Amino acid sequence: MDSIAGLRGIVTVLNTPFTDDDRVDADALAAHVEYALRSGVAGFLVPALASEVYKLTADERALVVQTTLDTARGRVPVIGGATAASDDERLEAARRLLELGCDGILAAIPYTTEAEYIRQVAALAQLQPPLLMLQDWDAAGYGLPLTLILDLFERFDCFRSIKIEVIPAGVKYSQVLDATGGRLHIAGGWAVMQMIEALDRGVHALMPTGLHPIYTRINRLYADGQREAASALFRRLLPVLAFSNQHLDISIHFFKRLLYRQGIYRTARVREPILPFDDYHTRITEELIVYALDLTREVERA
Repeated sequence: MDSIAGLRGIVTVLNTPFTDDDRVDADALAAHVEYALRSGVAGFLVPALASEVYKLTADERALVVQTTLDTARGRVPVIGGATAASDDERLEAARRLLELGCDGILAAIPYTTEAEYIRQVAALAQLQPPLLMLQDWDAAGYGLPLTLILDLFERFDCFRSIKIEVIPAGVKYSQVLDATGGRLHIAGGWAVMQMIEALDRGVHALMPTGLHPIYTRINRLYADGQREAASALFRRLLPVLAFSNQHLDISIHFFKRLLYRQGIYRTARVREPILPFDDYHTRITEELIVYALDLTREVERA
């Protein structure tokens, strides 16, 4: 499968479901993958930060990826998340993802110096992944220097996609697209609250969590030239995003509770350490879940 050609539209990041006794719930994950596919997603990224990747053992990570691959059955690309706590763990995770059969790998590499960053990318490139997606993550700043991104793009044939999650994301989308002539695939993640801006700027894929029918409907409307209709539907989603996107941990809490209410996950269990979810969070979540489910049903009937 041409991973880049397939990564157009909504590529969902999967939350990891857990059983009551804190095991990975492979059956619930498979149900989630099928639901997302029916909703029209273009691919999957797993495990990622929203998957609580740092709290999974190596075997659990493999189970999550294998379950996604087995359920997707080649219908859409599956990008394996190789993000890890150390350089050696990242490399081993990437190797295992490729052995499992992922269509590509994503890696978040801490930036210290350009020389060290290039060395880490080179180590991943030596594994010859079909696709290497770098995660340009910086919750408080601009992330990787543009000159470094261009250098990596010219050096490594496998580096064909970048997931940009910086402040401000929109400007960087345009800068990277302009500097590479649109040849480097751009995915947007945490800045999904600026989805319409991202589409206006020419981003190829967006990587949200959950609410698949709504996101895919917005994307289809926009692709069909119905920008105003896409914008109108997106604006109706903003109350949910304003709450869930205030912090990654809040997002994980929220979307697991939503998936539980949808009957897709059998629990809303999260793993520690994670920000606490107090009574105020719970009340607002319940209100927003009702709102989100009503909007989902409306979109699915359209």
